[in-house]
Amino acid sequence: MGFNENSAAWTDREPTLDEEIGLLHDEDVFEMANLGEDQTGVPGTIMISTAMGRHGPRVKYFLKPGRHQPSFSVAVSSEPRVVANSLPERDMARTAPMVMAWVAENHAALSRFWWDGPDWMEAEVRAFVDALKKV
Repeated sequence: MGFNENSAAWTDREPTLDEEIGLLHDEDVFEMANLGEDQTGVPGTIMISTAMGRHGPRVKYFLKPGRHQPSFSVAVSSEPRVVANSLPERDMARTAPMVMAWVAENHAALSRFWWDGPDWMEAEVRAFVDALKKV
């Protein structure tokens, strides 16, 4: 049984960050931050954001940051799963379990940031990021 049959399934091709931002309406506002291994314990970059797009809470994982880089998205929940992917299967299979573990560990805080983060002051955002747990 392959990795995506067991632990992750995606419903569509993961858009690049540039494509996803391009789909937003002019009135849509979101906050985002790229977190590195020193902040998450996961090699690579995890992008967290407030509500962005028409989907539910999720984070994006990149091998290296950039608006045009391939990535995968993980649903923010107590039982995270990969919901979209554009990375090669081997890269996704290697990193998805770590990203899903990090999301599971931080899902309550990530959900609050997704829904309430646009109203937070900079000090609240900094405290939120500093309180995230590493895996």
